[in-house]
Amino acid sequence: QVQLVESGGGLVQAGGSLRLSCAASGSILSMNYMGWYRQAPGKQRESVATITRAGNTYHEDSVKGRFTISRDIAKNTVYLQMNSLKPEDTAVYYCKADPRGYGAYWGQGTQVTVSS
Repeated sequence: QVQLVESGGGLVQAGGSLRLSCAASGSILSMNYMGWYRQAPGKQRESVATITRAGNTYHEDSVKGRFTISRDIAKNTVYLQMNSLKPEDTAVYYCKADPRGYGAYWGQGTQVTVSS
């Protein structure tokens, strides 16, 4: 029922920056939390960063100090600012919306490729 559309991925050199956007079809405050996940070839999908309904943020250890999750409630959008990108950050990045109590919603993903 809820649609999530990711954008902002692309090809960037190591040390560069990208800003990912996740636009939701409804208020993001209806979700218990929103998050960014990534999946590299041959690896399991992993959490990158989450933001709760209250606005608390959490970041995976490997991206702390480099990535920042934020939101614009009026625009129903969650962002992931990615700085100091490394080749190991290369993956498909997915947006997730978890309403608590029933199944989560996922976007279709956006490719991030970091060249060395």
